[in-house]
Amino acid sequence: MIFLSEVNIGEISCVWLPVMTMRDELPRSRSPHTAVDEPGRHLPYPSGWFCLARSRELAPGKVLTRRFMDEDIVLYRTRDGRSRAVRPYCPHLGAHLGAGGTVEDQNLVCPFHRFAFAPDGTCVGTPDGPPPRARLQQHTISERNGFLFVWYAPDGAAPSWDVPDTAQDGVVPTAAWSTEVRTYAQEIIENTLDYRHLPVLHKVAVEELAAPVTEGPLLRMRLRLGPDRPPALKRKIQADHAFLMAGLGYLRVELPLPSLGLVSYLWAMHTPTGPRRTRMLVAAACADISKQDATETSLPLRGLHRAFARAVLRTAVSKIHQDLGIWNTKRYEPRPRLAASDEAIGLFRHWARQFYPAS
Repeated sequence: MIFLSEVNIGEISCVWLPVMTMRDELPRSRSPHTAVDEPGRHLPYPSGWFCLARSRELAPGKVLTRRFMDEDIVLYRTRDGRSRAVRPYCPHLGAHLGAGGTVEDQNLVCPFHRFAFAPDGTCVGTPDGPPPRARLQQHTISERNGFLFVWYAPDGAAPSWDVPDTAQDGVVPTAAWSTEVRTYAQEIIENTLDYRHLPVLHKVAVEELAAPVTEGPLLRMRLRLGPDRPPALKRKIQADHAFLMAGLGYLRVELPLPSLGLVSYLWAMHTPTGPRRTRMLVAAACADISKQDATETSLPLRGLHRAFARAVLRTAVSKIHQDLGIWNTKRYEPRPRLAASDEAIGLFRHWARQFYPAS
C-alpha cells in the first residue's frame, strides 16, 4: 500500500540534499518456499504502458538494456534528445545491440559489424558498402514526468490511450527506489484497494472519501489515511490522498499539504519482467502547491522540495517492505471469496479485465 501521511517533517533538517536513488535486492522470504500458481491461475502479461527507466538514466548518446515481458528491450537516446526503444538483435547477424552498441549522431550502431540504424529503425550505413534493406523492430515509447514508458499489447495493437500527466508542469521525481517482486503487476496495484489489510499490516486507519471510479483505462479514488492511534492524534495526522491508476503498471498518489504550501507526488510503477516477476519502481517529487510550473521554483526551495521527497519516499518504502513478505509468497486467486467490505476489490477486478486477452 502506497501512502504518505506518516512523513516525519522533522526529518527535513537540510535543504541541500542530492538526488537520491536507492536500489533494493529481492528480499528473502520468511518461508523457504515461493508461491507457485496452480494450473488455471496463471495471469498473462497485461496490455498498457509500462515504465522501463527514469528519463535521467538515459542521457543523450546512452544505451540501456531492460528486461520486459521475459525479453530484452534496448533503450537509447539520440544526440538531439529523442528516446527510442527497439528489439535487441541486429537484423544483420543477430548481435545484441545493448551489449556494446553505441549512438553516433542520431544513429544506433551495432557493435559487431558497425551497421548503423536511423531513429526510424532503417539501416542507413555500413563500413564497406551500401546498407541492406533491413530495419530494427521498434516499440512505441512515451516520456512523461521524467519516466520512459513502453507500450505493450499481446496482439501488437497500437496504443489506445496515453500516460497521464500531472496537473503541474515540470514535475519530475527527485528520489527513487526499486526492487524485484515475485508476483504479478496486478497483485501489487490491487493491494491499493485492499482497505482491510491497512490496519492489520500497516497499523493505518482508512476512510474512503471518494469511492473508486473508472474512466476507461483509468481508475481514481480518494482516501483519508492516518496512523491507527487514539482519535485525537489521528485527526491531527490524517491526510487526504488522491489515487490515480492508469492500467496495471502505473499508480500515482497526490497529497496536497496547503498548510505547508506543498504538494507531494508518489509514483509506483509495476513492470512485468518475466513469468510472475515484476520490477517495482517507486519515485517521489514535491512541488510548490501554488505554482502551475514546478520549474519556476527558486533554487533554495528546490532543495527543500528534494528533502521532502526523500522523506516521502522513505515512508512509502517502509510500508512496502511490510507488503513484500506477503507478495513474494502469496498466490493469485482468480475467484477470491470477498467479504462484504471488499467492494473496491471486486470493482478493480472487473476493471482490470480490459487489459488481458479475451480468452
